[in-house]
Amino acid sequence: MRVKERYINGVVLTGLLLLPIWALAMDEPFTITLATRAVVLALAAVGLNLALGLGGMVSLGHAAFFGLGGYTMGILAYHAQTYSTLNLGLFSTDGTTSMPLIWLSAMVISALVAFFIGMLSLRTTGVYFIMITLAFGQMFFYFAISWAQYGGEDGLSIYVRNGFPGLNTLVPIQFFGICFTLLCIVLFLFARLQASPFGLALNATRQTRSRVQAVGLNPTRIRLLAFVLSGAITGLAGALFADLNRFVSPTMFSWQLSGELIVLIVIGGVGRLMGPVIGACVFVALEHFLGALTDYWHVYLGVVLLCIVLFGRGGLIGLLTGKEGAHV
Repeated sequence: MRVKERYINGVVLTGLLLLPIWALAMDEPFTITLATRAVVLALAAVGLNLALGLGGMVSLGHAAFFGLGGYTMGILAYHAQTYSTLNLGLFSTDGTTSMPLIWLSAMVISALVAFFIGMLSLRTTGVYFIMITLAFGQMFFYFAISWAQYGGEDGLSIYVRNGFPGLNTLVPIQFFGICFTLLCIVLFLFARLQASPFGLALNATRQTRSRVQAVGLNPTRIRLLAFVLSGAITGLAGALFADLNRFVSPTMFSWQLSGELIVLIVIGGVGRLMGPVIGACVFVALEHFLGALTDYWHVYLGVVLLCIVLFGRGGLIGLLTGKEGAHV
């Protein structure tokens, strides 16, 4: 990573941290909520960037893991708050409102589902991979719509935000701190993974699978592991997003959300460490400021995306550093 890009990364992360602190001083809690939304979407996009940016796996079904994380949080919190029992066949649970337990459950469930989806999807390549991941995402979407026990198409409301030891998560700045800390941890792990032998092998499978096989490595296993890690991170983001809104609905499984995550990565820079973060900040800013002016603010988002695709293959970071990002 170039020194200039590291400087940009530091500025972006520092700015994202200082914005809610400034909002707290100015007594603008809604700005803190906007910053938290950007952080959570960035976290989900970092998860997808692991598969897309490093592994070249263009997934239109990552909303499945985002939704699984959200519904894991919603279901566990719902049973804990209504004092009802969730029967899971071999065992039952009364649910929980503990964030760490919910995060762990969301990541494990999302990782397991990502494993089975990856086992089937990675048998294909190119547009077939895109379509089969899209199909899996839509399967979960329509299942959630028909799941009347948890609200069906109306979704499920959670009346009290889940708890974290020593913090009052209902205070916006404290919940932001939790989300921001998790984002920093995942970004650190992403950077370490990218520079590790596994990251280099994953990048090699994106470029030339035959050469990876020639040195005795299994490209499918490498890509599958990356897909599972990607699903787990996106599931964690889904749990945080549901906690932020205190609401889960089938729209968390929609293919539009998968597309938005890809857009975030493309705007910031495919394969870049801070690409998803910059993309999420731009997306939330356009949604807030232009959305207040017109219902068709996506048109302006499309113009931004078009300009980046035509003139900045490395995203906004590539434009600033003069270096293209990964080709997928």
